[in-house]
Amino acid sequence: MSSHKLRDSERRLFKEDYAIVLDFLPRGNPVDTHHPTHRVKPIAQAIGDKYFTLMEFHPKPGVYLQQGERVLVSFSLRELRDKVDYVWGGIVTYDDLTSVAKSYLPEAIRKIVMDKEKVFVEFFNIAEPITLKLHSLELLPGIGKKSMWLILEERKKRPFNSFDDIQQRTKIIDPAKLIIDRILTELQNRDRYYIFLEPPPHATNVVFINYLKKLYERFNIT
Repeated sequence: MSSHKLRDSERRLFKEDYAIVLDFLPRGNPVDTHHPTHRVKPIAQAIGDKYFTLMEFHPKPGVYLQQGERVLVSFSLRELRDKVDYVWGGIVTYDDLTSVAKSYLPEAIRKIVMDKEKVFVEFFNIAEPITLKLHSLELLPGIGKKSMWLILEERKKRPFNSFDDIQQRTKIIDPAKLIIDRILTELQNRDRYYIFLEPPPHATNVVFINYLKKLYERFNIT
């Protein structure tokens, strides 16, 4: 791993205070070919609940973690971490996740999105065009021109205030799932547009719009 990658990954992790456990391997991860200690020491895979950073960490001795558990991973609050010992600074990608972690990932993302419902509802209120032919709303899976124009028309009348409000006024079934599926797409690096998450290091030909920063600033989330 280059020092550049390490610095970039650490910068991402420093932004996360809490994470949701995706999988806990009390005997280590036997298929991890990159980190010998991960094969023999208890290891957890998790996702940050602010910037959706994928990570791995060693729990403190004797700690057993539950899938879905929210744990403190903050670097600046190390002394307060009661369950997390060492958080790895290396980049963890979707492909690095275990099958258990991958299967639980959508539910973990839903927990995060629903916990920050007002933040992600606001995306529907402030989303803007990316180009003359492409609107940010169209990057949500299932949103075409017709749905996009309906959202734009409805938000002119009054801002959306909940996912239920969006559903009732636009007839879009489960608007939260649109956000969840988009975040999954970006975690899997399946699109050149990154409207929420940071692109992976050294990614080329990508467009980073960074709506998370805009949304968090509107709600004074630091």
